[in-house]
Amino acid sequence: MAKKRRRENEEPVDTYEFVAPIFDEKEFLLKDLYGTRVLMVVAVLAVVIGILAACIQKATDNMWYLGLLLIILAIVALKQLLTMLRFRADLIDQKMLFGNYILMFFLSLGIWIIMINPPF
Repeated sequence: MAKKRRRENEEPVDTYEFVAPIFDEKEFLLKDLYGTRVLMVVAVLAVVIGILAACIQKATDNMWYLGLLLIILAIVALKQLLTMLRFRADLIDQKMLFGNYILMFFLSLGIWIIMINPPF
């Protein structure tokens, strides 16, 4: 079997140099605070939608699919609801908006389930 020759004088040439991007701390903080405000508004809307879904279900003699339909329609119309409340939806990241959709679904579903049980 043939042996490989070792080259003693050659060293690997490292030509890559990392250049850090410019970080704007003020813009980052403003965007984060804006996202937090949107998150709080979505949480309040989810509670309201959950209560409305429970009221619709109790008013229509346990037609549970109408409450679920209300929750899904609220999630679909969330971007329009935010623009009606004077929030700029274009400033919200897609990941953050997806998180708001998930939060709206589970929080309104939880409030709805709590409200349809006998103590309420």
